[in-house]
Amino acid sequence: MQFGIQFFPVESPETSTGAAYWDKALSIVDAIDDLGFTSLRTVEHYFHRYGGYSPAPLAFFAAAAQRTKKARLISGAVLPAFSHPLKLASEIAFVDALSHGRLEAGFARAFLPHEFERFGVALDGSRERFEEAVAVIVKLLREEKVSHAGKFWSFPETTIYPRPTQRPHPPVWIAAVQTPSSFEAAGRLGYGVMAIPLRGEAMRDLLAVYRAAWKAAGHPGEGRAMLAFHMYCSPDAAEARAACEDGINDYLRAFADAAKAWTTGVRSTDYPGYDALIAQIEKANWNSQVANGAMLVGAPGHIRATLEAYAKSVGGFEIASMQVNFGRMSLEQSLASMRLFSREVMPAFA
Repeated sequence: MQFGIQFFPVESPETSTGAAYWDKALSIVDAIDDLGFTSLRTVEHYFHRYGGYSPAPLAFFAAAAQRTKKARLISGAVLPAFSHPLKLASEIAFVDALSHGRLEAGFARAFLPHEFERFGVALDGSRERFEEAVAVIVKLLREEKVSHAGKFWSFPETTIYPRPTQRPHPPVWIAAVQTPSSFEAAGRLGYGVMAIPLRGEAMRDLLAVYRAAWKAAGHPGEGRAMLAFHMYCSPDAAEARAACEDGINDYLRAFADAAKAWTTGVRSTDYPGYDALIAQIEKANWNSQVANGAMLVGAPGHIRATLEAYAKSVGGFEIASMQVNFGRMSLEQSLASMRLFSREVMPAFA
């Protein structure tokens, strides 16, 4: 199993400036290579404290690429619904060049109704829009002289520059939440899948769909699955809970607030069951996250056992992508947690 670091800001001007948040993030990035973390990633969201401090993941990677030499830069994820494929493909290739071939392109369909409303994009049809965008972006990265006449975008013969450093193109990831068809499509197309931990039995079934589709399509191996966790490693379990509980609860409240339209009347056939999903998030808290195995918080032995049990319950996964600077955690706390995790947890999964 590999271990990466992710940045998911839950901030507003009342809690932090953008400069302060990203200064702290870049200080964490400085430690990633030396501590053995193999990747870093961040999200794309807008207009809300839930992720809104991160509207441009590729811009962050341009900075992070200059402060790392080995870590992979994984967009987790960019949102093609709100960008033209020509622009997004060009920016992906550009950051692949800046990083000397370390970018991995993760895409998500987007799911927050307030973002679609503000960008003037319809929720209905979002799956078709997403599938068209990803297909044409990958083609632009792989080939020269590409033309396209689709339902959502059309353009004449075009070659993007610079050409990608990685050939035939940077690795591709698809973000999926709970819809089996999303996991199936990622596997069939030969892409990695990035997800959030659900109860073991639910995630096991979804990853089984992904791996079966991967094999049925004839791809070598079993694919790559990345799951996201909050992580804080401390010698003192009580200190760990004190450092993290409020931050976890605040993250869940922000998530529910950003997506509340799903529980107040918004519906789309492209998002079946999202009203029930967000209703569950509204009820979630520290205790429910502990019960789900969705957090890696505590002493090293506890974290090892939690991670081993969860991995076994879902049939295994390849990358744990961990958020280490949530809530009001200080930079010193985050770095101490990362050092302890690197020293006392990582070797058990080598």
